This record gives sequence, structure tokens and C-alpha cells, in this order.
Amino acid sequence: MDAVFVIKLSALGDLVQADGALRDIREHHRHAIITVMTTPPYLRYMQRCPWVDLVFVDPRASRFNLVALSVLRRRLHKQHIDLVYDLQQVGRTRFYKRWLFPNGSWVGDVPGCSCYLKRPKGAAAADHFAHHLRQAGVSVCHTLVGNVGWMADDVTSLMRQAELQPGFVLLIPGASAEHQEKRWPHFAELARHLLDRGYRVVTVPGPADLAVCRAIPGDMLVPDDGYYDLFVLAGLAAQARFVVGNDTGPTHIAAHLRKPGLALFGGHVSALSTGLQHTCFSWLEADDLHKLPFAKVWQQVEQLMGKDF
Repeated sequence: MDAVFVIKLSALGDLVQADGALRDIREHHRHAIITVMTTPPYLRYMQRCPWVDLVFVDPRASRFNLVALSVLRRRLHKQHIDLVYDLQQVGRTRFYKRWLFPNGSWVGDVPGCSCYLKRPKGAAAADHFAHHLRQAGVSVCHTLVGNVGWMADDVTSLMRQAELQPGFVLLIPGASAEHQEKRWPHFAELARHLLDRGYRVVTVPGPADLAVCRAIPGDMLVPDDGYYDLFVLAGLAAQARFVVGNDTGPTHIAAHLRKPGLALFGGHVSALSTGLQHTCFSWLEADDLHKLPFAKVWQQVEQLMGKDF
């Protein structure tokens, strides 16, 4: 039985966008043991992923920490790996190829590896993976149409407790704390307009989003003892009629649940480079999200939600 090793270290949105590629690798290697290497924040996500068998945590030690790297190399060699798919393709994983797998079969972007393809600048990861997997002899059926429905918890009891029916609008107004430029500032006004038209509006904040969600009218869903995890968020997103969010991991989860929605992008990255074109989402882009007018977003929401809006 082959031992296949897949590297996908971070971040949340990138892991979600790689779901279809992981599934195609799984279907190509039906009888292999597939291990995925990821980082500690994404251990639970990958443990739940149905396309892999085992999860190997990369502690991301410094390249100059020779003791830690030696330990990592010994741990990897115990896996008896036959083939590596590098779905991260960054400097760290190129270093891993040279230092940890100098002679093994490797699908990645290290010159001289057994299946080499460099990702074009600005290309979506899914498009690149589709080309690369085909080059490696993998049939590409899911890479461009990933679906993380396996993430969605059963939220029936939570919705009953909140007296919430399917068909609400989910707003995702947050983003990672270090990327304030990804936050559109007019979600409260958007919520008021939706409420005025009879829609339930829901937010599900994480720790960094609590303050902004408190200022948004509608239903803010948080448990008494902390915050709902990504699997509950996915379960709620699956019950939404429409989703509006910033360029952040939860928005990409909703998009890869094949829900309709609208994503708002600042000048930090092109929407096309994230692969949203392969989902049911639309998007708006602005060099500065703080200058993206509410009226423009509202017009797009009205158009996308349809005639019965």
C-alpha cells in the first residue's frame, strides 16, 4: 500500500480552497494511506477532512534550529513516504524538499522534482492545482468545484433555541486582527436595510469580531462560554439564503459550501486569485474598502438576491 504525503500548512481560506484538490488526490490514490502535514491551528480541520487518513503536525521550527529539524526528519522518515504533493509551494516547503526529501517523488515547484510546475503570478490556487494534478496523472474532477459540506455541524437545536428558520442572511464582518484593511465598515447599515425588508440577519463572531458584531443589528449567535467553532459556523452558513463577507476564512467556507453570496475585497489581493470564480459567490473590489460606498454594495445585494427581494 502506497504512503502519500500532502503538505498544506495554512491559512484557513487556503485550506478551504484546496479541498477539491485533496479530494481528487484521495480518489486517485484510493488504496493509499494519505497523510496531510499542517500546522497546529488547523489540526482539528484536517482531522475532520474525509479525504485524508492521518494528520502530521509541522511545528514550523526555524530553519536554523538544526535539532528540531533533525527530529522532524526522523519523524518523517518513519512514515516511509512514497510520494509527496506540495499544495503549499512556499519557501519553507521548497526547503523541506531539499533537506527532508532529497530523493523522493515530489509534486511541487522545486526545480528538478519529479513533477515540476511553478504557479503563475496571480493565478488562483485551484487553477494551478488543476494543471499540476493533471500533469501528475491525476484525474481532476473536484479541484475547481470544492465542497466543504463535510464541515457543517447539525445546528438544528441551536437554530431552534434562537427561533431561527433557514433563509436568513449571514454577515461576516470580521477579518484577522492583523488585516484591518480587509474590513468593510458599513455592515451595520447593510443589516438595517435587510431588516427593514423583513430578513433575519445573523452574525457568528469569533474572538476578534465580537465588538464589531455587537454594533450590527440582528441576531448575534455566541454561546455563554465562549465562541462557536468553524464547524458550527459552517452549519449555520449552510442554512443561510445569502452571505455577505469580507475576504476572510469564514467567507471562503461559505463560498465552498456552494452558497450564493457577495465577497468584498480591498486592494490587498485580487478576488480572482482566490478562486471565487469557481463558486456561487460574486465579489466587489476596491483599492480601499473604507471607500467602497454602501450604495454600491446594496445595489449588488439587491440584484443577487433576486426579484422577491
